[in-house]
Amino acid sequence: MKILQICHKTPYPPRDGGSIAMNNLTQGLIDHGHEVKVLAMNTPKSFIDIDKLPADYRKNTSIEAVFIDTNIKIIDAFLNLFKSSSYNIDRFISKDFETKLKDILEAGSFDVVQLESLFLVPYLDVIRKYSSAKVVMRAHNVEFEIWMRRMQACKNILKKQYLNLLANRLKTYEVDHINSYDGIAAITPRDAEMLRLHGCTIPITDIPIGMDLIDSEAIPRKSHGSPTSLFHLGSMDWMPNQEAIKWFLDDVWPKITKAFPNLKLNLAGRNMPDWILKSNFHNVIVEGEINNVKEYMASEDIMIVPLISGSGMRVKIIEGMAFGKVIISTSVGAEGINYEHEKDILIANTANEYVEMVGKCFSDNDLYHDIGDNARVLARSQYDNKVIAEKLISFYKSLF
Repeated sequence: MKILQICHKTPYPPRDGGSIAMNNLTQGLIDHGHEVKVLAMNTPKSFIDIDKLPADYRKNTSIEAVFIDTNIKIIDAFLNLFKSSSYNIDRFISKDFETKLKDILEAGSFDVVQLESLFLVPYLDVIRKYSSAKVVMRAHNVEFEIWMRRMQACKNILKKQYLNLLANRLKTYEVDHINSYDGIAAITPRDAEMLRLHGCTIPITDIPIGMDLIDSEAIPRKSHGSPTSLFHLGSMDWMPNQEAIKWFLDDVWPKITKAFPNLKLNLAGRNMPDWILKSNFHNVIVEGEINNVKEYMASEDIMIVPLISGSGMRVKIIEGMAFGKVIISTSVGAEGINYEHEKDILIANTANEYVEMVGKCFSDNDLYHDIGDNARVLARSQYDNKVIAEKLISFYKSLF
């Protein structure tokens, strides 16, 4: 099967949740003997010099990328207020990208064109015009839900109104195009059900993000013992992560340090914002971008995922589980993962609940170790990349 995988950012190197999800699927499809070509948008946030990528990756994917300036521009955002289009979508529209896509489709035939996110839908007409391939939308999130949740969590009245406008325009766009594909592969069962509730009548399935679990086997886990620190690892140019850490530092961390004064919090991730870099919170260590994420994760103790907005499925939770990490997450952060609270993961939705869950890790050593062990088993039994790729291939075949 020949597959054209179109990505809204460069999937390699896999250094954040979105790129990990895309790259792991690329590798899974290739490992099953399918031919995959990658066409990516090269955006300022995740710009990559394609010529410097590993030769094997370039050979296996025939990757091509087109630079698109997706940065938010104040004038464009202001002028968009007087239009009816979604500014979230408009930023990904590029004549150069359209031309490159047309050239690729005219040069070769594909069985499947996979769109990695809603932001690639503006190119659907070009795909239909120049290809007879089945078009599959891989819905990493219900995109408008992220913005709805951001709006609901916002306390600034003016910003809340603007976020409401963005969320509703994005919702209109997402719902209007919901039956424009040949099939949808949602990341989670919840997302698939939400899309059905909003009118999806085409074939739809839920296929989670797969992980290459060999890497976590090769790196030794931190030896059992009492935890000494919490850590957060995530791309800090993603607004839900910034909101999550702001809430955690402002509302949760003071309560935790009062109860556990010697506990440390390590914050790591790409594009750490200045307000975090310049902050001076008690026992908080800002580490910024990590060179070897897997070794870093294996060496740390309790992972926190305090998301209050977002959608889809958090790759970092599955990755943390594969390393046997104890994870304390909000319900929003853990959406889409088939977990049991206090068995595979700990759920905390308020500051007091976070204090309580941290306390459980300190007071019940058996529970702390069992959760890490159970998390590891869960990741390996349900999120192995080979199994996930097989499910998607079966879905592709069902569309013909």
